[in-house]
Order: sequence, then structure tokens, then C-alpha cells
Amino acid sequence: MAFFGLFGNDQQMATTTYSGRESATERAAQRRRVRHRSQVSRVARKGQKWEDEDRAREGRRR
Repeated sequence: MAFFGLFGNDQQMATTTYSGRESATERAAQRRRVRHRSQVSRVARKGQKWEDEDRAREGRRR
């Protein structure tokens, strides 16, 4: 790939050189989804732990 051939042929390079590859945008979106899923379960566990402790505190007050 020649350095001077890079200017002005983005469309052509996208269809030939990078065909079949996952785009950086798609890869970043997938990473965000994976991170979000892992955080959801972690936050749910923390919430459940807090609720269990709160119920235990309520039981001790009576």
C-alpha cells in the first residue's frame, strides 16, 4: 500500500482493504454492552446484599 495512494480513496479502501473486518465502532459498541451487562449483575448483587442486611436490622429492632 503506497503512502501517496491513501488520499481521496477512502470509499475504495473500505470496500477492498478492510472488507470482512469488524469496524472499530461495532467493536466498541460490543465492549460497552459486555461491560454494561457485567455491571448490571454486580449492582444487583450489591442491592440484594443491602436489602438482606436491612431486613436483618429490621428484625433486630423488634
